[in-house]
Amino acid sequence: MKRKYRGNEEANHHVAIFAYVGTLSGLLLNGLAVAQSILLPPPAYITTPTALQSFQNDEIDVFAETRPNDSNVNGPFSLGPLKVRPHIFYQFSYADGILARTNLPVRTVIQQLSPGILLEVGNHLTLDYTPNWNIYSDNHFRDVFNQTAVLTWGGEYDDWLLEASQKYSSTSAPDIQTGTQTTLKEYLTSVSGSYQFNGKLSLDLAASQDFIFPVNSFGTNSSIGNLENTREWSTLDWLNYQFWPRLNVAVGLGLGYDDVGSSPSMVFEQYQGRIQWRATDKISFQLHGGIEDRQFLDGGNTDLISPVFDGAIQYQPFDTTKLTVSLQRGVRASMFQNRATEITSYSGGINQRILAKFYLDLNGGYQVIKYTDTTAAGLAGPNRSDDYYFMNVQISRLLWTKGKIALFYQLGDNLSSESGYSFLSHQVGVQLSYNF
Repeated sequence: MKRKYRGNEEANHHVAIFAYVGTLSGLLLNGLAVAQSILLPPPAYITTPTALQSFQNDEIDVFAETRPNDSNVNGPFSLGPLKVRPHIFYQFSYADGILARTNLPVRTVIQQLSPGILLEVGNHLTLDYTPNWNIYSDNHFRDVFNQTAVLTWGGEYDDWLLEASQKYSSTSAPDIQTGTQTTLKEYLTSVSGSYQFNGKLSLDLAASQDFIFPVNSFGTNSSIGNLENTREWSTLDWLNYQFWPRLNVAVGLGLGYDDVGSSPSMVFEQYQGRIQWRATDKISFQLHGGIEDRQFLDGGNTDLISPVFDGAIQYQPFDTTKLTVSLQRGVRASMFQNRATEITSYSGGINQRILAKFYLDLNGGYQVIKYTDTTAAGLAGPNRSDDYYFMNVQISRLLWTKGKIALFYQLGDNLSSESGYSFLSHQVGVQLSYNF
């Protein structure tokens, strides 16, 4: 099987931080986030059932071995087939330039506390629940209780490798696109399967149902307008051929339908190709891309035909140094009424291990966000375009194998064609985390 499954290991942070914008992750078709928080988000705890971990394929991933295997295979608390693995995260930060409303940047101290728990039931089922409290010193923001729950099932059955997951999240944070604190509720259901015809040819099938409900935390106002609920059903399927152990190519077909509140609904098709190549032991290339044709229904605009792609280069010149360059482009329904969002992003990063237990992470990038009117009558008004630049610096130290302390600095600079959405933000803070 050629699919890649990753476990929930603390040290994966040093690889994941390179994918700050979301490269090679997220939604099935293009991985684009419907909302983009200005604040540095808490870590995501990825659950992978034991039955899937045994199929982990390291032929392409240069950074696969990020830490020694955990000797405590039963976890801190075990009862028969049930294993309980708590985890906790705390972040204290000071930020300026955060948009409380359009045209209103403020300074605030933010405290985030996330005590979560991962349950492993046998080898095929995991459940992770992570609550998150965000407390602001500035009363322009509302203190919030966020939460995320992820249920994952998977295993091998005959010649199939199958996986299914259900995610629920409720989050509220200052958002780049809305220019204010925005609550987002998401219900994401996904199923996937891989079938190996022979040593060369395989098939990957995937489908998802994604319901997203955004809410302005301070109520609708004239600077934001109405935020739209979106219900998306999509599939992306690949036929793979392995030329040799470190070179895989594939052709893919994606189909989807977006039911977008009172705005024109959308149907889209994607025609893509994919290559995964481990050129040497130190460098690999992964890229998929092609063309998307998006049609706007119910009296909508003309078709939007655009390129879509998602890729990354991994390079490890030395055992202690990891470099990543990533790029991404995709289209999805916007939170705003009568708009679609096109996002193109480029980013790069370096992770340097220092003195065995210290890590230096540097990453930065550039993102273009364009909002296209989906109506034939131009009801959404002039098309908005944002240029967003970011940089993140973090120095961290491992604590007792499973813990980490980190100091970070983040810069975010957004230049918008629409008045009120531009900002320049600096954030500095400390993080503490521990995974049992």
